[in-house]
Amino acid sequence: MVLHLIFALTASVTADDWPAYGRDEGGSRYSPLNGISRSNVSRLRPAWTYHTGDQRDEISTSVACECTPIFVGGMLYGVTPYNKVFALNPDTGRPIWTYDPKVVRSKPAAVESFACRGVSSWRDSAGEHGRIFVATYDGRLIALDARTGKPVSSFGDGGAINLRVGVGEKHLEHYFESSPPCVVGDEVVVGSGIGDNWAVDMPSGVVRAYDARTGSLRWAWEPLRDSDGNFKSGAGNAWAPLSADPPRDLVFVPTGSPSPDYSGQLRQGDNRDANSIVALRASTGQKVWAFQVVHHDLWDYDVPAQPIVATVAGRRAVIAMTKMGFVFVLDELTGKPLLPVEERPVPQSDVPGEVTSPTQPFPVLPPPLSPTKVEPWGPTQQDFADAESKMSLLRSEGIFTPPSLRGSIGYPGGIGGSNWSGGCFLPESNLLFVNTNSLATAVTLIPGQQFSSGSRLGGEFARQEGAPYGMKREWLFTTGRVPQTKPPFGQLHAVDLKTGKVRWSKPLGWMPSLNAYPGSHAWGSPNLGGACVTKNGLVFIAATEDCHLRAFDALNGRVLWEHELPAGGQATPMIIRSQRTGREYVIQCAGGHSGLHTPSGDSVIAFSVAR
Repeated sequence: MVLHLIFALTASVTADDWPAYGRDEGGSRYSPLNGISRSNVSRLRPAWTYHTGDQRDEISTSVACECTPIFVGGMLYGVTPYNKVFALNPDTGRPIWTYDPKVVRSKPAAVESFACRGVSSWRDSAGEHGRIFVATYDGRLIALDARTGKPVSSFGDGGAINLRVGVGEKHLEHYFESSPPCVVGDEVVVGSGIGDNWAVDMPSGVVRAYDARTGSLRWAWEPLRDSDGNFKSGAGNAWAPLSADPPRDLVFVPTGSPSPDYSGQLRQGDNRDANSIVALRASTGQKVWAFQVVHHDLWDYDVPAQPIVATVAGRRAVIAMTKMGFVFVLDELTGKPLLPVEERPVPQSDVPGEVTSPTQPFPVLPPPLSPTKVEPWGPTQQDFADAESKMSLLRSEGIFTPPSLRGSIGYPGGIGGSNWSGGCFLPESNLLFVNTNSLATAVTLIPGQQFSSGSRLGGEFARQEGAPYGMKREWLFTTGRVPQTKPPFGQLHAVDLKTGKVRWSKPLGWMPSLNAYPGSHAWGSPNLGGACVTKNGLVFIAATEDCHLRAFDALNGRVLWEHELPAGGQATPMIIRSQRTGREYVIQCAGGHSGLHTPSGDSVIAFSVAR
């Protein structure tokens, strides 16, 4: 135990607050408040709306509003997709201050969209010098005075650190930040986003800790060094939020795939510490343990979600949610599975020079939350025939079918399973709530010489520069955007982590583009944005294409309340209580998401029970 570590805001944090992205350092998204209940949730109404003025425009159309604000010291702090930070009065939504870091609105092809999921807070041991930290799209870590919103001049270089320094010399425009930093005691720990399917030699996925007062570098941990200290590839980065357990001096890092995603000829072996949950000593950066969820990733199966650190049936656990729809429950101190996991044989690559892992880890419990084998589907006979015909041309042998030159089906696809949406945990009943997607992609490898000279029409292309093959990836949808896989396309699940059994699964939302089809409101929706849960068993989630915020009953999955939002709600809600008025609020950002084709907006909306 390292005694110098202190909780960043322990002295001032109460049940009313939401001081970190996942409320607590362990990312549980659990609120102990109980003023909003099954008996009054139907009376939730908008109390106020704040318009950030920052939304999708003609200059940069790829924008995703993914922010969950934080609430600490009586103020609500949030951030827009372009990293504008705002502080609001929680009872009125009126701005106290705003700060614009003026990120350049130009987006490299390897970066999917402008997005920022939140900010972080820190206060010193005396309860003074409160700071708000934001990590920006253009690779800066900025410290702001929590009272004024002004950069803290004593931190870094005039209030900022350039995170693109020290991560390599190439492709630095593809290095960005989209998740809030993890604050552990007096350290600010950051991972990074990297466009990992662009080239072999992408920037390093280094995780770094900085002094919260001065910005000086405390430590750095590299995920992909070999035994000689050299890099086999770039990336392996942690773009999802990190978690921590300060009393145990641990930080938990969810790592992604090495670069490039879909071609592994130049990075043979398991690529250990990529696609893993890695426990680091918070005070030194030393690796304590690692558990790899995918060996030698060829599917873009990053660990996309903040791990949840919680007590499960009396045992301290780290809960990892994955794009495969798998949930791994690990011992916090050792990384060993608390629920059984098996290594099972998987399909092998037929691409020259590719050496696939012979097995992959499969949790025995809980069962997969997304199907692992695709079935062609369509709402009409013609749609079904088209899906069957298309899939017959592709290699399809279930989950972990490797990419191929003829084209292979990825199912679940790169959006999940569970993506950055992650989950929330209700400790009173050991229930984990996770939203998932079940959509398929077709991934085709293209020899390098053909990629550079051939036509590239339809789908998403990545050069994978330096590798023998480029890549084409396309969703298995009809021209009318009807998924060609069996519904439900999106679900919300309740998993009992004491037994490993799924308590219930319900379709989540619906796709407005499918309204013409009878029964389509029961098919679920592709979704991004997670859930939060209250002590008295209400699960709040938006996330879907139909732009509704909903409250589910944790016991049975019944929808108790829903409200249509003015734009896509692809952000995780939060729950707070004003210390001044005693009113409880559910806060939801509604700004849309270009990837899900939801309407754009700039709203932060507070809901409270009508009196």
